[in-house]
Amino acid sequence: MPARLKQWARSIERQTMILWFCWKNPETPLPVKLLCLLVVSYALSPIDLIPDFIPVPGLLDDLLILPASIWPIIRLMPAQVYAASKTQADDFERTQARRPGSPVAVIAIVTIWLLLAVLCYRWLWR
Repeated sequence: MPARLKQWARSIERQTMILWFCWKNPETPLPVKLLCLLVVSYALSPIDLIPDFIPVPGLLDDLLILPASIWPIIRLMPAQVYAASKTQADDFERTQARRPGSPVAVIAIVTIWLLLAVLCYRWLWR
């Protein structure tokens, strides 16, 4: 069972990389591009919806949210864009290049989470 879970986790990681390259592709329609950015940002975010230290729900959010959000995006993606992005992800993994990252993206993700926290706080304490 653990080997199967590792394989499944690698599959999710690979799909996230494919979505990263789909997001960078200029042929990707804008709504799909925004969905890709949202999912990739969530996947790479150091902050989860439910923190991982909470035993069961903390791990289940990544196991459920990511696959449930990746699948519809792949269905909306033009086939040629997905195929090109898949090839780019394969080349990327083959060269063992450093994972994409950006300090600007980290700041944006943390800012979004802080804004959401403030909005939730204001909504709950009215």
